[in-house]
Amino acid sequence: MSQPYILILYYSRHGSTSEMARQIARGVELAGLEARLRTVPAISTECEAVAPSIPETGALYATLDDLRNCAGLALGSPTRFGNMAAPLKYFIDGTSSLWLSGGLVGKPAAVFTSTASLHGGQESTLLSMLLPLMHHGMLIMGLPYSESALIETRGGGTPYGASHHAGADGKRDLDADEIALCRALGQRLANTAKRLENGRG
Repeated sequence: MSQPYILILYYSRHGSTSEMARQIARGVELAGLEARLRTVPAISTECEAVAPSIPETGALYATLDDLRNCAGLALGSPTRFGNMAAPLKYFIDGTSSLWLSGGLVGKPAAVFTSTASLHGGQESTLLSMLLPLMHHGMLIMGLPYSESALIETRGGGTPYGASHHAGADGKRDLDADEIALCRALGQRLANTAKRLENGRG
């Protein structure tokens, strides 16, 4: 049997969400589990448009097996009008077989997002990503206020999940508080997955 891993599944257009994914992965690794980064292809109104099977740069595309076999999940997207981006929603909409089999029931899950404006729908986007995870029976993880960065942040950060304020041009780097919260989220996911795994033995 393969070693347990946390799947960090995200869509990123300008790089901020993928940087958050890397920081969450760092938190997972600090807690002693493997972090598996995966993305989803962009979608197009052109039905004939197809993405290459392997992206030119960045993480590999996710498969249902990546999801089925994970010990926990971090799901991330930039904000699109207060909601997750269409490519991620498209992938999630294709997970009916996992829902039917109960393949994700009882696994810990968390969410993360990046926005161009500070009040651009971070919390509603995070909540929109939590809904399908709840339908899958996953155990929802947030960020507790015992994380001091959640109180001190001047950028992103919510109890619903990690967030980042990328700025109007999308080029604002993650600040120290946003990085701390991403890593804390990864550690919480990994530590919870390990406790659940040990409880099964």
